[in-house]
Amino acid sequence: MNYQTYSRYAAQLAEGATSCTTAVQHYLSQIDKNRHLNAFLEVFDQEALQQAAALDAARAAGKPMGRLHGMVIGIKDVICYRGHRVTAGSKILEGFVSLYSATAVERLLQEEAIIIGRLNCDEFAMGSTSENSAYGPVLNAADITKVPGGSSGGSAVAVQAGLCMAALGSDTGGSVRQPASFCNVVGIKPTYGRISRHGLVAYASSFDQIGPLTANLPDAALLLEILSGKDDFDGTASVRPVPAFSQTPPFTGSARIAYFEETLQHPGLDAEIKQQTEALLQRLAQNGHVVTPLRFAYLDYVVPTYYILTTAEASSNLARYDGIRYGYRSQQAHNMEDVYTKTRTQAFGKEVKRRIMLGTFVLSSGYYDAYYSKAQKVRRLLQNTVNSVFTEHDFIVMPTTPTTAFNLGDKARQDPVAMYLSDIYTVLANLTGVPAVSLPLFTHSNGLPFGLQVMSAAFDEERLLAFSQQLMP
Repeated sequence: MNYQTYSRYAAQLAEGATSCTTAVQHYLSQIDKNRHLNAFLEVFDQEALQQAAALDAARAAGKPMGRLHGMVIGIKDVICYRGHRVTAGSKILEGFVSLYSATAVERLLQEEAIIIGRLNCDEFAMGSTSENSAYGPVLNAADITKVPGGSSGGSAVAVQAGLCMAALGSDTGGSVRQPASFCNVVGIKPTYGRISRHGLVAYASSFDQIGPLTANLPDAALLLEILSGKDDFDGTASVRPVPAFSQTPPFTGSARIAYFEETLQHPGLDAEIKQQTEALLQRLAQNGHVVTPLRFAYLDYVVPTYYILTTAEASSNLARYDGIRYGYRSQQAHNMEDVYTKTRTQAFGKEVKRRIMLGTFVLSSGYYDAYYSKAQKVRRLLQNTVNSVFTEHDFIVMPTTPTTAFNLGDKARQDPVAMYLSDIYTVLANLTGVPAVSLPLFTHSNGLPFGLQVMSAAFDEERLLAFSQQLMP
């Protein structure tokens, strides 16, 4: 069963050619057949079937359909859903049941989406491979010896393998776009503040954004439209009016496209990804768009700046997981100090502990000015640079990832820094707060997919989506 797009599925529902119950049964069957991928941590099977039956009955009674009526969606295990467990892929939140729903989840439910389960991810969204989960790695459906990318690997694989129509992920430094590239799906990181972060388990609060992963661009646009908008529960949520992204008219005229020469000359970039990206830029120029190479002197600074600032924020945000109020508590703790040290030592994974320690170090006395303060200045420099590019250009184009999906265990075993460098093209959008999309445009000679990343000025998602649709086959 292939619904292709949500609009086609909605039309079939209206015609009586299918039902929400049929759709949910189909996806439950697919999830069962693909348990080896470890994309889902928990499937809300009975609840999803009950929701589907209720929607079918309401539709039969002539009630109007919500804008996501019957869309079957999975949510990353860092997004709270009232009455359901949320663990952030970590042992430290084992068994924790959320007392409230994220604003994003509330908006899905208001439009009659069906949430079918919670999806596996790197612990506390820290990782680029989805191997750091306390509940085992996620496998890439295209080749189970490869990583699916991270940290929203479960979300990307669920869409890639047809286990749900769409999924929500979170993107702190590429965690929606990088797995979208590895898994041949669409992944959007909206402008910072476009979607409320209320109910998103925090990693680095000035970077985190919820974003959709879908099989096609129209579904991503529809979800972005519904999820966006002001929220009294999140002071960083934008109060700007939300355009009708799902009705964005086709892009017309000539686009002014910039690309950074350094991104295509980087020694870590796969030769074939470089060649196919350059060929696309040439085609765009031949089709009447203005394609301009620019110098970007700061490429080697984006990853260090990102990791200094995000680990600093993580060391603060993750201090709340202490074994006192909720979640895991060490059974070997005999006094207050033991509760803190043994709980956190036993329940946090290696990568999370590494980042907490890095963050604590860069914030510590004597190192704050040398690292954290300097990184904030570089972030401002990057923001100014990118904003100035967008005064003269509509879009910045670059590869989403420097390679295709790599082997399970490769980066984690060899050198964590090598894993960090896989984020080299995605972290810029988070550092500067601008929107970015990964489009599933390419296939490597090794048979694996890879994406193209397109960025636009802040809050210019409407044109970003219109231009991206023109690029899609």
